Amino acid sequence: MTMPDDQTLRRILDTTRVIAMVGVSPNPVRPSHYVGRYMQLKGYRVIPVNPGHAGATLFGETVCASLADCPAEVDMVDIFRRSEAVPPIVDAALSDLPNLRTVWMQIGVQHPEAAAKARARGVQVVENLCPKMQYQRLCGELRMGGINTGIITSRL
Repeated sequence: MTMPDDQTLRRILDTTRVIAMVGVSPNPVRPSHYVGRYMQLKGYRVIPVNPGHAGATLFGETVCASLADCPAEVDMVDIFRRSEAVPPIVDAALSDLPNLRTVWMQIGVQHPEAAAKARARGVQVVENLCPKMQYQRLCGELRMGGINTGIITSRL
């Protein structure tokens, strides 16, 4: 697995407009939920994808059952699923999303064969990183604790 450099990550984050978030949870304490909400607050359109919640509303968008149900404008797929679930997600993204430019696998998620397949089709791949954390890091929003909590404290 090759980690993209900061210039590549910044270019991906600067040019992405619509993110299909596969495996997003409506539960606000789940990481996928707050990552989706954060990315939406930063101006991205976040399309939630979760067959167990299809038809519900999340982030102001209707939850899609699959990538085939997503709008054609999706240019990045963010995968919040286990590594073994990645190959069919990548296959669906490659076949169902005509404007796909990036497959992003969350922290702890990687699949070399699926990544190679996407790259062979000209799609950028990021593995084992979080777009929220990279956005914060590259935009100077990360603080000593790793997140910008907005809480001022004297405790170290």
